[in-house]
Amino acid sequence: MKPVYATLIDSHIHLDQYQDQQIERIIHSLPEHHIQSLITVSMNLPSCQRNEKLAQQYPSIVRPAYGYHPEQPLPGSQELETLLVWIKQRIDNIVAIGEIGLPYYLRQEAVERGDQLDEQGYIDVLSALLQLAAAYDKPVILHAVYEDAEIVCDLLEHYGITQAHFHWFKGYPATINRMIAKGYYISFTPDIQYEPEIQQLATLYPTHLVMAETDGPWPFEGSFAGQMTHPSMTATVCSEWAKIQQISEQEARHLIYLNTLSFYTPNQAQRL
Repeated sequence: MKPVYATLIDSHIHLDQYQDQQIERIIHSLPEHHIQSLITVSMNLPSCQRNEKLAQQYPSIVRPAYGYHPEQPLPGSQELETLLVWIKQRIDNIVAIGEIGLPYYLRQEAVERGDQLDEQGYIDVLSALLQLAAAYDKPVILHAVYEDAEIVCDLLEHYGITQAHFHWFKGYPATINRMIAKGYYISFTPDIQYEPEIQQLATLYPTHLVMAETDGPWPFEGSFAGQMTHPSMTATVCSEWAKIQQISEQEARHLIYLNTLSFYTPNQAQRL
């Protein structure tokens, strides 16, 4: 008799970045992998628009979040204003503002080239999106690691935002403690299978503030080398996290599922 697995949610995936045929295969394969839904984050306005169409095509499965990813050139003032207005017009149809944050990796690349980024410009873009989230009481999905996470924590407190999801987080002990104290969520990717830094973080972060994600189509190493990133890989995240927490895989899946519901669909979570 096959085991009955607890349902899962991929809490962070760039579904719009896949090819059409890949998306169709992913969506149709979700039931066999016990995947209930996908939190689909956006990069910019065209990305938001494609995710909107996917949400309309696959209602209840594709749960969109709209934002401006920081690891790209700054938007012009008119481009940003157009995006903000577009999101406002659809604010009731989204689960969060995201993906937003600060350009840690872009800045590292600039330093290696001997260039400098307009860091204040990126902070201003993030601030505009955080203000939008605060105005409509929406959660935020954050790309912020190491020293950038400290800046983001300051901004979250400044704008009174308490519903924050730091995806694929890496950071310093003081920042981790600060995030835990504030009740911010984090999510682990399949690299929990082979990255010591992530495994160490998994031993520290409270179990009620943890989710699973793929960040697909970003590729992974380990047992996933050469494979297309699929939401089913969240099962491995749960399995590896279960080993670290010394609990059963079923319990890990159930905890992570309830955490994700509590963050993104609190009304549904309260009924369980």
